[in-house]
Amino acid sequence: MGRFQFGINTTFIVYRVGDTLFDAGPPNQWSSVAAFVSERPVRQLLLTHHHEDHSGNAGRIATLTGVTPMAPEPGRAKLARGFATPPLQRLIWGAPSPLATEPLADDLHLEDGSPIQPVFTPGHAPDLTCFHLPQQGWLLSGDLYLSRKLRYLRSDEDLAELMASLRKVLTLPFDTLLCPHRGPVRQGHQALCEKLANLERLCAEAQALARQGRSEKAILKALLGPEDWLGHLSRYNLSKTNLIRQALTVPLP
Repeated sequence: MGRFQFGINTTFIVYRVGDTLFDAGPPNQWSSVAAFVSERPVRQLLLTHHHEDHSGNAGRIATLTGVTPMAPEPGRAKLARGFATPPLQRLIWGAPSPLATEPLADDLHLEDGSPIQPVFTPGHAPDLTCFHLPQQGWLLSGDLYLSRKLRYLRSDEDLAELMASLRKVLTLPFDTLLCPHRGPVRQGHQALCEKLANLERLCAEAQALARQGRSEKAILKALLGPEDWLGHLSRYNLSKTNLIRQALTVPLP
């Protein structure tokens, strides 16, 4: 679903495994989400993090189904009081409303009894939590993956934490990623390995150029090309500059 169809930054997938929903989709796509949710009973709704494209319809789903969404603890207060979103995000996804949630239960499981294991993976957001389904070999990855090679970073992301979270999930056994923006990714474990390797390479190359006396702008141009329309349009909330700036500070092994 998505108001615009310009790739992973403007489209979203809500996943359902049996009677469990993972994330709620963006608020301006409620009609599509409502039709999907109404197809069969829902026992639980698990949110990966607070961002509006993931949590935006959770309150409406709660009203429709009587199910209170569960969310990672670091994001529950923000969901409860509501939060502002930058203009470009409001255009793409809509504006979120305050939302009552419950903490993630200690014993999460699918309707067949197989376990759902929350894995705390901050970096993209301070509350980002993936859900590992070990029996199925799946990882509901929230926004941990998105792409094998990043070219942009949000101003509120922490690149070092994101890379640490990648290393953390790579200790888990899974083959398929279920990414809400990219879609199902076969050989998902390898895809995350490649993402981490690409980020480590970017950090090493950026810091090597800095040691040669190159400016941040010159390093940006050399490694990613000059800042483009997305950075300018988002007022640098999502930009190549953010990625290079943080790549220059990430501790290298």
